[in-house]
Amino acid sequence: MDRIRKAVLPVAGFGTRFLPATKAMPKELLPIINKPLIQYAAEEAVAAGIDTLIFITGRNKRSIEDHFDYNHDLDAHLRSKNLGSTADEIKNILPKHVDFLFVRQQEQLGLGHAILCAEKAVGNEPFAVLLADDFIPPLEKGVTTLLCEAFLKTQKTQLYAEYIDGIQITKYGVIQPGKEKGHVAGLVEKPSQKVAPSNWASLGRYVLTPNIFDILRQQPNGCNGEIQLADAIHTLALQNEVRSLTSNHKPFDCGSVEGYIDAIRHMANRMGY
Repeated sequence: MDRIRKAVLPVAGFGTRFLPATKAMPKELLPIINKPLIQYAAEEAVAAGIDTLIFITGRNKRSIEDHFDYNHDLDAHLRSKNLGSTADEIKNILPKHVDFLFVRQQEQLGLGHAILCAEKAVGNEPFAVLLADDFIPPLEKGVTTLLCEAFLKTQKTQLYAEYIDGIQITKYGVIQPGKEKGHVAGLVEKPSQKVAPSNWASLGRYVLTPNIFDILRQQPNGCNGEIQLADAIHTLALQNEVRSLTSNHKPFDCGSVEGYIDAIRHMANRMGY
């Protein structure tokens, strides 16, 4: 295999921290300036060579599908106003060779359950996972590209790691570092600050192997009574099958209002607004 071909994007969450804005609009469509969070994630995946995007959706998420679909009426309106370049940009949000699959998660039983819903669409091959909430501003080489490259070299599950200082570490899956650089000995979901095995958090980018599905299927409920992806990755880490990498990308937690505002400020400054 010369590249990772598929990516899973879980988008079924309620977005409760952004209510009432997210009562009828998916949180993944919240804009960073003029582009929604989910589009940044999708573009990052495509830049890594991925040509099949698998969205794990829930109730009231149809607008995500609409966002990536062709809108004939809007296209005609823009062209009638001599806004052809804008029409072209919207029409070609992602390249034509990219396929979109939408899988409904009937119940929100955790991130691990959302990944398990993608099993039939993924099949027996490695795949990337991108959480749009974890907004990573695009650079020349994106995080998903780095993870895919690392996987192709090692054939090991890959995590993106970020150093988190203070109490904020309790919001993440926390990496227990192995004896060698980049090796992951374990992963603990949302530990208290006192028992966190490090200050290295696993953020919302992964490359996973298909054996993760068997582990998730047999896994008992974990933190918050949900099926946690971190617990399944921990099982793989105990078998020396997990690696992590860092980069100079600056991530923002857009699952929180504060992180979302910081991301907008960052991109506004970067774009000269």
